Amino acid sequence: MPRDMIREYLSFLQVEKGLSKNSVESYRRDLARLKALAESEGRAPEALGKPEVTQFVMDLSREGLAPKSVSRALSAVRGFYRFLQLDGHVKADPTADIMAPQGGQKLPRFLTQEEMERLLEAHDTSTPEGLRDRALVELLYATGLRVSELTGLTTSSVDIDRGVLFCTGKGSKQRRVPVGRSALEWLRRYEAARRVMLAGRESQRLFVGYLGRPLTRQHVWAMLKRASAKAQIRGVTPHVLRHSFATHLLEHGADTRSVQAMLGHSDLATTQIYTHVTNERIRSVYERHHPRAKRE
Repeated sequence: MPRDMIREYLSFLQVEKGLSKNSVESYRRDLARLKALAESEGRAPEALGKPEVTQFVMDLSREGLAPKSVSRALSAVRGFYRFLQLDGHVKADPTADIMAPQGGQKLPRFLTQEEMERLLEAHDTSTPEGLRDRALVELLYATGLRVSELTGLTTSSVDIDRGVLFCTGKGSKQRRVPVGRSALEWLRRYEAARRVMLAGRESQRLFVGYLGRPLTRQHVWAMLKRASAKAQIRGVTPHVLRHSFATHLLEHGADTRSVQAMLGHSDLATTQIYTHVTNERIRSVYERHHPRAKRE
């Protein structure tokens, strides 16, 4: 008969750790949820991996549990797996780097891929200014840059041949970000438009206005407002494009650590909010399209 590791852990908490009956009972309820998830997968709790434990945490949030309750449940599960690891029952802790949603934390707004295409097509690329704005939005979406990082780019910041850019983010931290094929193509097309806008003047800034004036953050916000109105999309800001970049990467299988590096987040927990978004989105797609899941 297989060992009941949850029962052994609860006994350890009560006998060796001296936790109160109420505390142990709280742990019991939280771990019962984990056990139910494991049984639905046809596995023992100690056989679950990081994807299943992450889903466990997200399901708690979806059920409407308060952030404090989700945090408590994650703490119980984390303690359980550390107990298993110390006793040699598991090699790795599947709760490593998993963070519970913070109190009052709002899910970031992002565009769907179809909305993103409409926004990109909303620019009149027959004019130098329209070409610049299309290249700018393509680059924002391709890299997830903050608007201040974007407006600070110089002509030497982007290596078009190698498909990479270098930017300075928060805390003067520098990072290297890959640039995709579409954005690179529009940057090449923008080169001629940029010369027209400089009108013989010189500027180190990558994105400029007429007579070489550097673009400001306010200009980028105003440009996106006009483009989003034309595309019939509400609430588009530079940060929404940053959220869209991260969300679409994760939807297509990117790992959280890589997205963290590209976004320039110092804390992985900041990036993991997008995992919550993608899980919610996957669930929504499933419920809309699976014939046995559609709601009345």
